[in-house]
Amino acid sequence: MRRWLNLSMNMLMPLTAVVIGAALLLFDPPLLQTLRQSVFDQYQRVHPRIYQPAPVRIIDIDEESLAKIGQWPWPRSRIAELVERLRKAEVAALGFDVLFAEPDRTSPKAMLNIWSLPGTTQRSIASLPDHDELLAAALEPGGVVLGFSVEREGTGLDLPAQKYRFVNMGEPALPFAHAFSRAVPSLPLLSNAAAGNGVLTFVPDNDGVVRRVPLLLRLGDTLVPSLAAEVLRVGQGAQNYMLRTSDTPGVGMTEVKIGDFAVPTTSAGEAWIHYTGPVAARTIPAWKILAGEIPDAELQGKLLLVGASAQGLMDLRFSPLGGVMPGVEAHAQLLEQVLTDSYIYRPAWANTIEALTIVMGGLALGTLALVTGALVSAVAALLVIGAVVWAGWMAFAEHRLLLDPVTPSLGIFLAFLLSSVMHHLSTERRQRFVREAFSRYVSPNLVSYIVEHPDQLELGGKRQECSFVFTDLAGFTGLMEKIDPAEVVALLNAYLDQMISIAFSFNGTLERIIGDAVVIMFSAPVQQSDHRQRALNCAIAMQRFATGYAADMKARGTAFGHTRIGVHSGEVIVGNFGGSHMFDYRALGDAINTASRLESVNKHLGTRVCVSENTLSGCTGVATRPIGRLVLKGKTEPLMVFQPLHNGLEVPGAPPDDPEYAAAYALLNRDPVAARSAFEQLARERPADPLVTLHLQRLQENQTGDLIIMSEK
Repeated sequence: MRRWLNLSMNMLMPLTAVVIGAALLLFDPPLLQTLRQSVFDQYQRVHPRIYQPAPVRIIDIDEESLAKIGQWPWPRSRIAELVERLRKAEVAALGFDVLFAEPDRTSPKAMLNIWSLPGTTQRSIASLPDHDELLAAALEPGGVVLGFSVEREGTGLDLPAQKYRFVNMGEPALPFAHAFSRAVPSLPLLSNAAAGNGVLTFVPDNDGVVRRVPLLLRLGDTLVPSLAAEVLRVGQGAQNYMLRTSDTPGVGMTEVKIGDFAVPTTSAGEAWIHYTGPVAARTIPAWKILAGEIPDAELQGKLLLVGASAQGLMDLRFSPLGGVMPGVEAHAQLLEQVLTDSYIYRPAWANTIEALTIVMGGLALGTLALVTGALVSAVAALLVIGAVVWAGWMAFAEHRLLLDPVTPSLGIFLAFLLSSVMHHLSTERRQRFVREAFSRYVSPNLVSYIVEHPDQLELGGKRQECSFVFTDLAGFTGLMEKIDPAEVVALLNAYLDQMISIAFSFNGTLERIIGDAVVIMFSAPVQQSDHRQRALNCAIAMQRFATGYAADMKARGTAFGHTRIGVHSGEVIVGNFGGSHMFDYRALGDAINTASRLESVNKHLGTRVCVSENTLSGCTGVATRPIGRLVLKGKTEPLMVFQPLHNGLEVPGAPPDDPEYAAAYALLNRDPVAARSAFEQLARERPADPLVTLHLQRLQENQTGDLIIMSEK
């Protein structure tokens, strides 16, 4: 009876996991969306759409066109010329991914407000045709779609001319479309003359990537089409948009029919884009059209989109393939998909399949994890999750379907994880007790190592290369004399607690605490191939915290003092030292002593952090500048030492990487006179820079070169 009761209680774990997975599928949190979208992006990168020749071209306002024709915006008379040239070529439709919301400032009458001209000349210029009127006249014969933008903030439902109809096939589609409250249309003169008006606005995902293009949007209580939809409609001479919604109430749209083409959509009326890589045949520079270099036969019967790829025009979007693309390319690739019937889409039944996968896979794998060993259940989990991932990929590669492998895999993994936790609960409870008891006395990573390797609890050490971070708090003794000792202890404990927490976050080992000083060791007991990088990053994080902590204390009226840090790497002997009754896990060797010396030389150099060349040789991504070759007290060999720059350790007046200082430093060994002049100039520009002050003082005392012999610790 008890056995069945225990089994029933344990089955709560996979059931809980299934419920969590179903809840994730239902509520679809942003993080899960991001993961799913990243998987869909990878699908496209591995298997992009193969370009098929389609009657779609982009008339590109590129850098070359701006160089040949002039800066943007071009006069509307030039745009009218472009329209006329393309109409002569008998294109099917021409869409502008450009907003003509304001009057042309280069029109003759507009220029009269700027120029001071004699009356006769003014009248002559005033009689010239207005550029907007010229463009309107060019639009009148038809075939041209203008773009307008919509915004979620503000009001102003100044809709452009609507030359289409929406016909609902099922429940009304209006509530499901993305809603906006304000329109920024083209000039009424132009929008009335155009054959259609379409929205330019995208609705990118939360990471800014354009994966879908809406075919229609909601503006107030009115549906409006997108630019691509209008170009497709006008190109066919169609009148209606047929909006099909799901037979299941509340699900939303499933298809938008435009003329002869039925486009599968999301519930909000968006079409997924299956992107191709860059295709030169898709794009024609605008200047070639205006120069008449493109034969009419290459344009006849095609759907053309005028847009900008020039970076200065700021119409660039993030692509699932990585990098950026002109916004007009998303419209063009959608039209290509429609004309070549090469859609990708997420079917309405996708959520049902994914939910069934979570329930069936989660319960089966959870039950298996409860009654078998860890190895069997782990292999089964890998096989099941692998099958889900493979099925998602095959659905895309073979059938162009977007099925989510992330949420089902997560639900199945949760079932495996929770059931495995129940199966091994007693063992984990014992290990957790040991860790919690001893982590208050030694480093957590050392405790974990001892728990996992109890055979290492023996006296002795081994040679190993490690990195060390040595910190000390300046002025702490004076602080003890000024305020109540109990208050000092509280301040020091808060300081040390955070410093040690930072070290643990980088998987450092607390080697020892000496009063207000902390020694952190990396690559022991567990070896870390990146121990140099961890040590330097840890030191920078510690200094950033210490600087902020001291500033906060100062604002409260307590002069807490600043922290000095030394970082060095080298070979030491690491192990357990002591006797048969007490172990002390620590490192012995010159490297740790050198780290201590580097901490103390900060007070003579005026710096806060000193890092040796040995440590820096294994680091990337941290800007530094050379201090010099230091011969530390009691040493004979010089040690090249550097100061980290920025990352919260800003030097007053020093720019990133500090090339001016680097140039002056390089002169120390080549030309002392020039070096002195360079450092004098830097001292005038940044009198608070400690290294500039140091080297200038040395040069003024006729000390040349970058070798600095330290007479004090």
